[in-house]
Amino acid sequence: MSTNTINILAIESSCDETSAAVIRDGKVLSNRIATQDVHERYGGVVPELASRVHMQNIVPVVGIALKDAGVDKKDITAVAFTQAPGLIGSLLVGACFAKAFAQALDVPLIAVHHMQAHVLAHFIDTKPEFPFLCLTVSGGHTQIVLCKDYLDMEVLGETIDDAAGEAFDKVAKMLGLPYPGGPLVDKYAQQGNPLVFKFPMSEMKDYEFSFSGIKTSVMYFLQAQKKLNPDFVEQNIKDICASVQYTIINMLMAKLKKAAKALNIKHVGIAGGVSANSGLRKALKETGEQLGWDVYIPKFEYCTDNAAMIGITGYHKYLKGSFTDLSASPSARATWDV
Repeated sequence: MSTNTINILAIESSCDETSAAVIRDGKVLSNRIATQDVHERYGGVVPELASRVHMQNIVPVVGIALKDAGVDKKDITAVAFTQAPGLIGSLLVGACFAKAFAQALDVPLIAVHHMQAHVLAHFIDTKPEFPFLCLTVSGGHTQIVLCKDYLDMEVLGETIDDAAGEAFDKVAKMLGLPYPGGPLVDKYAQQGNPLVFKFPMSEMKDYEFSFSGIKTSVMYFLQAQKKLNPDFVEQNIKDICASVQYTIINMLMAKLKKAAKALNIKHVGIAGGVSANSGLRKALKETGEQLGWDVYIPKFEYCTDNAAMIGITGYHKYLKGSFTDLSASPSARATWDV
């Protein structure tokens, strides 16, 4: 193997997926993800259980990722890991493993910001032109990010309370759907009429979002309807999901269009777990056609939490010599200069 080859081992453990990937010179050779079914019975992620399962999964997942890539551990050039944000116990598992691995091989250690990695997931298979505008939407974050370069990003606006993904999951819970409920809302929405029920859209300043209002609105709406008809949800679940999804997507797209127009940017994408939502993907494509945008949407496997996006970010940080040392501490919250 050439001495100039850059093999990045990447570790992602910010929430309830244990993932490892190998990136060679910016190309994904492997991307393994181990999910955690233990949380289903509780209707949401239990942090302590998540960290325990990470400890069980981390070694085999890394081993499989190396085997899939056909790369021996002695050929790893650097180790990248998610430093922030996320569940602190989960982050500690990935960080400790990455530090030990890097120290044992005497290779550089690279700390990665999880949300920056979601943005750079676009550069795994495509090459959006800079400046690039990205709507990052997940269970914990909703942001509009101006990407000026691989490592030069600015958050233009974000949610002041709940994230869009959390709104989807909470509405799903109100409807009696099992965890994770967001994908099920999307599934039912595809079969329903989005104009049957009308829910209010929040009006926030600049590029800020708020999704607490729609959760409250749906809750009171369902309470009132079920008093009149106990079977209301079962009889109308498709239209309810379609109407809720329609409202949330309209809020997201309104801000995205506002930012793109104000900054005169034509390269626009979405990222994060909710970017797998079929309604949001369709809305972005249709808006792109109407406004002349070059639209970018990651493959499904790079939308949810995964190590490939950590690896591609680690690769660009490696090129810049942006390394960290063993004193690097994971953080549940962090600024974008991690």
